Amino acid sequence: MLTLLTAMYIVVRAASSEADPIRVLVTGAAGQIAYSLLYSIAKGDVFGKDQPIILVLLDIPPMLPVLDGVVMELQDCALPLLREVIPTDKVELGFKDLDAAILVGSMPRKEGMERKDLLKANVAIFKTQGAALEKYAKKSVRVLVVGNPANTNCLIASKSAPSIPKENFSCLTRLDHNRARSQVAMRCGVPADAVKNVIIWGNHSSTQYPDVHHAMVNVHGKEVEAYNAVKDDSWLKGDFISTVQLRGAAVIKARKLSSAMSAAKAICDHMRDWWFGTLDGEFMSMGVYAGGNSYGIPEDLIYSFPVHIKNKSWNIHDGLPINDFSRAKMDATAAELVEERDTALSFLSQ
Repeated sequence: MLTLLTAMYIVVRAASSEADPIRVLVTGAAGQIAYSLLYSIAKGDVFGKDQPIILVLLDIPPMLPVLDGVVMELQDCALPLLREVIPTDKVELGFKDLDAAILVGSMPRKEGMERKDLLKANVAIFKTQGAALEKYAKKSVRVLVVGNPANTNCLIASKSAPSIPKENFSCLTRLDHNRARSQVAMRCGVPADAVKNVIIWGNHSSTQYPDVHHAMVNVHGKEVEAYNAVKDDSWLKGDFISTVQLRGAAVIKARKLSSAMSAAKAICDHMRDWWFGTLDGEFMSMGVYAGGNSYGIPEDLIYSFPVHIKNKSWNIHDGLPINDFSRAKMDATAAELVEERDTALSFLSQ
């Protein structure tokens, strides 16, 4: 029989063994992507079923009343891992002591707005947020940029936080990766998880290159190269690529709203893999710093590559053979990113 003292020791030990809460920031937190995202984070789908969470919700002052409603809903979900929800419009509170930052909010392109004006507006936003990460967040923070133009916004945030490793910044191309995986799966009549190692190269834009030259499809228990599983080279080099490139616009045309549900799912996939690692033999697509890559991509870019992840660190999957068809498309999306970067950096220095 346990003595009272022993029983008390066990209870105290059990209570003290619980993981410390991590602080997770979501910007644009009153928007529709965040509305689809926050529940999954708070219930443990991203950072683990035993990981307590402090959610920090940042938005602009006019959205604070909406944010109050989001906070009430999160409270009403009665989620055991959710320790605290902090709504704010103050960067000094929003970026304080962060373990993870998911930067969803950005300036959307408005009718009649030129691309350079869009870049200029977003440079101002992500310069401010990068500086806030530099000043207030942990140096180990993992930063995912979702707001478009995501690659260049991510680069600006990284350059504005020079003491945080470049490897701690990434942008979201997992949505494009998931779209490519799903298109191949539907074409082959298999579940989406039967398709692995599709790649999104380059920019999260209509120049991105969805590549299945290295993808495998599990057909009746046997792994088959995607080109052999699909058996339609003209589709894979034509409509497949354009469908993935233009999918976001197609969703907006149909819904009259952007793809919030699938974007939220992709954010969860991206952060979960970054936290817990990729499966052996598989790589995922992430927009990451191109320094030291083996594919001839200009180095001072955030460019989407196939990556492996272990111990919260990503590595670009090197050594894949690149044919002339792929080379041309990889270089085209890189050229767009170089132009975006140079335009953005001219605004950053102003």
